[in-house]
Amino acid sequence: MTGAGAPDPAVARIGPNAITQLVGVLDHCEGPHFRDAVMSRAGVVVPDPAAGMIPEGDAAAVHHALRALAPARAETLLRSAGLATGSYILRHRIPRAAQLLIRALPAGIAARVLSGAITRHSWTFAGSGGFRVAGWHPLTFEVTQNPLVAGLQADHPLCHWHAAVFERLFAHLVWPGCRVHETACRAAGATLCRFEVDPCPDRGRPAGFGRSLRVFDPR
Repeated sequence: MTGAGAPDPAVARIGPNAITQLVGVLDHCEGPHFRDAVMSRAGVVVPDPAAGMIPEGDAAAVHHALRALAPARAETLLRSAGLATGSYILRHRIPRAAQLLIRALPAGIAARVLSGAITRHSWTFAGSGGFRVAGWHPLTFEVTQNPLVAGLQADHPLCHWHAAVFERLFAHLVWPGCRVHETACRAAGATLCRFEVDPCPDRGRPAGFGRSLRVFDPR
């Protein structure tokens, strides 16, 4: 991945795609009037993508506002926004030559290379939270103090945006058709948010392992 250097760690900021890609999904799926209602409730203006990193509190406020205004549709919309964010990263942040190289590698090695790139740029999606690769069998990521679900409470994982970002990247570069499941979530009472990459989802999963969502997929 390419991009500017990491921001001052004392300033809690996150990449603008956490808002801009969601705005695109809302415009397409719900219409500008609803998008304006979400932004108004959040008290946030749509950021200029060229302006760089944005306050993570703004992104959290927009995600929280969407959940408040459309609780039944929020998960699907946030997942769509995560897929769109992954597509944006593939178009603009990972050079074509690097993508071709990763795709030519054996899957196990490609997963490690891509995981390393994600780790190096984790400040763009984790903000003030922490990120690490927690295991390889299955490939597992952990985000501590995830700012996008801070203050939320639920009986199931809520980080559909993050899971979808990871899923788009790994499905395109390593394991076509893979799925990413959040198996622990700060909002559901866990100490951190944990994501597992399933390279072969057709094998099936135990009941309740993941939540199947039908989404708008803006590739």
